[in-house]
Amino acid sequence: MRSLHDTKFSILELAPVRENKSIQSSLHHALELAQHAERLGYERIWLAEHHNMAGIASSATSVLLGYLLANTSSIKVGSGGVMLPNHAPLVVAEQFGTLATLYPNRVELGLGRAPGTDPATMRALRRGHQETEDQFPRDVAEILQYFKDPAPNQRIIATPGQSTHVPVWLLGSSLFSAQLAAQLGLPYSFASHFAPRMLAQAIQLYRENFVPSEYLDRPYVSMGVPILIADSDEEAEFLASTPYQRILGMIRSNRTTLKPPVENMNELWSPAEKQYIDNFYAVAQIGSPETVKAGLANLLTQYDVDEFIFTCDIYDTEKRLDNFTRLMNLKNPAS
Repeated sequence: MRSLHDTKFSILELAPVRENKSIQSSLHHALELAQHAERLGYERIWLAEHHNMAGIASSATSVLLGYLLANTSSIKVGSGGVMLPNHAPLVVAEQFGTLATLYPNRVELGLGRAPGTDPATMRALRRGHQETEDQFPRDVAEILQYFKDPAPNQRIIATPGQSTHVPVWLLGSSLFSAQLAAQLGLPYSFASHFAPRMLAQAIQLYRENFVPSEYLDRPYVSMGVPILIADSDEEAEFLASTPYQRILGMIRSNRTTLKPPVENMNELWSPAEKQYIDNFYAVAQIGSPETVKAGLANLLTQYDVDEFIFTCDIYDTEKRLDNFTRLMNLKNPAS
């Protein structure tokens, strides 16, 4: 069983837009976080694609990735993920092939099967496209081919893209992508930061069916974990009222900007809504450094993953940066 020290730590960023703050400040903070993560030794920082959401500014994912890559030097930067139903595979390959050509050995492409938005916005993103059950596997295979050396008589060449060998991950919150990642021999990241219910089953399915490939010789699993570290459990719960309010807005079909913390969530949510949010954050680690360290160790005991990829929705940006400093100190405590 691996220890926290042996487990890779990464960050998933959505460039959250804060109440009474500008979108520009959110994009600048995403870079500040990437630079901070690089200094601390995080493995990678990924951006997630969402659309038509007032509180998320990472919609033009590849464009924002270019901004992060241009202003960092070593940390791996990628998508967690690009929502493939919204895009033509060739365009995705060209975008990420361009980034990989400019920033060799630093660019990664995580692919998701969900649209990351509502049906009307999905239609606006990819007009005339009809998604079918077998479309996602075909699209993934097409992208993989665009990153390889060209096949004989290959008619369409991704330029840039071909022969860049951009690492591709599959992301998911159900069993479908776990099975596909296993068949293709790709690394797999489970979205347990918002949909933890099928985590254990998906990891088991992926590991039991994994086929070694040109990409990996053994399974590689990361899991999403919401994280919030403060001086005490009580302070952490107070700060956590910010992400709680975000999910409460989702439940009520009112996706707003990130709100400051409040003293008493019981004045805002019903018992049923609290139960929904507790289930949503079932793997979240919220508390003092000691509480969070014990919680992460317990997750490793349960799931034995290769990597944690952390999300954090603290309203105060300085406290958010400090959260990731404290988190890395749990992995690598001072001697």
